[in-house]
Amino acid sequence: MKITQQHIEAHNQPRIAQHKKRLDFLTSEITGEREILQKLMDFQVAIPSWALGTGGTRFGRFPGGGEPRSLEEKIEDVGLLHALNRASGAISLHIPWDIPKDGKAIQELAASHGLKFDAVNSNTFQDQQNQALSYKFGSLQHVDKAVRRQAIEHNVEVIKHGVALGSESLTVWLSDGSCFPGQLNFRRAFQNTLESLQEIYAALPSHWRMFIEYKAFEPNFYSMTVGDWGQSLLYSQKLGPQAYTLVDLGHHLPNANIEQIVALLLMEGKLGGFHFNDSKYGDDDLTVGSIRPYQLFLIFNELVEGGALESAIRNPQSAIALMIDASHNVKDPLEDLLQSVEAIMIAYAQALLVDRIALNVAQLENDTVRCQELLQAAYRTDVRALVAEARLRGGGALEPIGLFREVNVRRGLIGERGERGMATGL
Repeated sequence: MKITQQHIEAHNQPRIAQHKKRLDFLTSEITGEREILQKLMDFQVAIPSWALGTGGTRFGRFPGGGEPRSLEEKIEDVGLLHALNRASGAISLHIPWDIPKDGKAIQELAASHGLKFDAVNSNTFQDQQNQALSYKFGSLQHVDKAVRRQAIEHNVEVIKHGVALGSESLTVWLSDGSCFPGQLNFRRAFQNTLESLQEIYAALPSHWRMFIEYKAFEPNFYSMTVGDWGQSLLYSQKLGPQAYTLVDLGHHLPNANIEQIVALLLMEGKLGGFHFNDSKYGDDDLTVGSIRPYQLFLIFNELVEGGALESAIRNPQSAIALMIDASHNVKDPLEDLLQSVEAIMIAYAQALLVDRIALNVAQLENDTVRCQELLQAAYRTDVRALVAEARLRGGGALEPIGLFREVNVRRGLIGERGERGMATGL
């Protein structure tokens, strides 16, 4: 099912007058709205192919109807999202769940929806059908060199698929670790992993980047071989200039100061990108901004302060990779993704409102109260009209979820695809 420009215009027309009132009120209260609008229009967030279907837990999965059954249908769904919000112009593939049979045809299909391919993601956290050796006790860290070789060759294969699609980065996430004290030798596991990553790194094309993702726990609950940002940074520094740390907002212990981590990685030139989600307890994979919206704003505040997003627009090769990574267990996955993109855009717009000159002066004068007031003044500003205006100017819908429901997209997808589908390999 497609959202046409006629659908969008019919949706927007009766809402234009009220939208203009909100926008006029907001722009009368702020400065620099033209520059902010342009930055919002330039901003894009990648959609992962695995997030287009219903998620689940180890206790079960409750699939919805009309879920994509193939890579082609996943691309069509991301194209639908992008038509609605004009900010989802890239798709990130997971291999081997989404192996393209014809790279050129897949590229052409994506281009027809205005999409490009973001990072490709390898999978050594589960055993695949007909896989020779098991990853039960690790992959790149494994004590058996043959298992490590199998995992290395898989990552090299993923790079080749990415090259065929025009992707320019590889994300490596390892579930490697241990569940009990004494199960493995920490230093041996680190060294085995480093040597394996070095072989993968050597296979990168010269213009590619490798993103090393970390996670504090799960599926191993005593140690993770890449368990925090420091370990990821250490690997990336040892590997070389094409290796970076990837920050997943859910992959931290409770109450971690993620915005400080972001600032320091930016300072070291090693912030590769983000997997956006939200959490209450741990790696909950909830809708972006649904639990800790102020933290999301503070993260974007650091990105704006460090010039990371603006410099990426000028030099796409150095762009910070921005992607959603969430599990939509009880919502319509497409509606959830629309909510997540909206939350990200709002946080970015609010961060652009911070008076940086005044904040710097207040910091140098140790005026703690003034610092807090400046940040919270921006955060408490309702910028939804600005975000909607950026969508409108880009040809999108003023209210993406409203239009999604008006034309009953989910019913249309069920009619085309049926009641049962599987969008991931989980």
